[in-house]
Amino acid sequence: MGHFFGSNNFKFGVFGLNCAGGMTLSTAPERWLAKWEDIVDVARLADRAGIEFLLPIAKWHGLGGAADMWGRSFETFTQAAALAAITDRIGLFVTAHVSLLTPPFVAKAITTIDHISNGRAGLNIVCGWNPDEFNMHGVRVQPDTRYAKGLEWYSIYEKLMRGERFDWAGEYYHLTGLLTDPLPVQKPFPPVMSAAQSGDGQIFAAQAADILFTAMHSVEQVRDSLSQQQQLAQRYQRQQDVYVETQIICKPSRKEAEEWLHYYAVEHADNAALDYFRKQKAITLSKSTREAVSSADKAVLASVKTSTKKYPGIFPGMYPLCGTPDDLVEEFKKLSMIGVAGSALVFLNYALEMPYFVEEVLPRMERAGLRQ
Repeated sequence: MGHFFGSNNFKFGVFGLNCAGGMTLSTAPERWLAKWEDIVDVARLADRAGIEFLLPIAKWHGLGGAADMWGRSFETFTQAAALAAITDRIGLFVTAHVSLLTPPFVAKAITTIDHISNGRAGLNIVCGWNPDEFNMHGVRVQPDTRYAKGLEWYSIYEKLMRGERFDWAGEYYHLTGLLTDPLPVQKPFPPVMSAAQSGDGQIFAAQAADILFTAMHSVEQVRDSLSQQQQLAQRYQRQQDVYVETQIICKPSRKEAEEWLHYYAVEHADNAALDYFRKQKAITLSKSTREAVSSADKAVLASVKTSTKKYPGIFPGMYPLCGTPDDLVEEFKKLSMIGVAGSALVFLNYALEMPYFVEEVLPRMERAGLRQ
């Protein structure tokens, strides 16, 4: 994997910075609006603080509701190239919908970013779920074959990034004269992440990804998911890190943190956007999820069913860590002890809340031996 991941026992990324709303279903006026100047400020803050990576979301369509979360977004490849020029060490992921982008295009584009950044690019592969987004491009999401197509896509991409020249005649792709030049700075190529949540998706990730980015519902569930994913990766002779996604609510007192969370995730929850997400997600459930094959599939099924959530403004699968800086460090300790490599962080408003996290949580992480 790329050197930008470094040697910290527990690593951090910033998730969703390029999209309005980030990963929070809230109408609160303080919510993230994804203004370019704010994205730049937060990226530079994360870079100076030693946070390992930025992970954007590839979005073409919002979730509607009062706030239209994701309705405004910056494209991830061009954003990464721009941020590469104004940062020094932070890793810069791009997110690629394999149904919309060809392997030769992605190989060329991510290599360009890897050279601009001197070896700090990373690829997040997404097989897609929202039909409205793909309808904008005249493409239909095929839930039962999307991961098989994604795996063939990855096989072509991997050969390109290793410098091979070849033709390809497969089930989903027929391509001739394949090559890419230059090759990336990182060898053999930039790290690959997959945020697959279903059982079928995690099998795909075990074959194609260096990193599985997964939903978290409890520490016990993550322990089970980690064990299952390690077994899957071994089946395909691969090693894999597992990251979780966490919503950060950090204040000087627990009372302040709980009140802030209740304010934006209950009082100002965007329930209409949550309903739209559930409806669209249900249309493209994978076969393993429809049959509730694994614990991961059951968790995905639960996320698309209409139910009463304690915090409806917290995105499904996003785990809230709410409390003081010391409380958060204790939670990160638990995750590290069971083998989780790190967490992608989400805030209601990155510019307002990340400075406190950097100032108060990161030094405590160092004292706890989790970071340098």
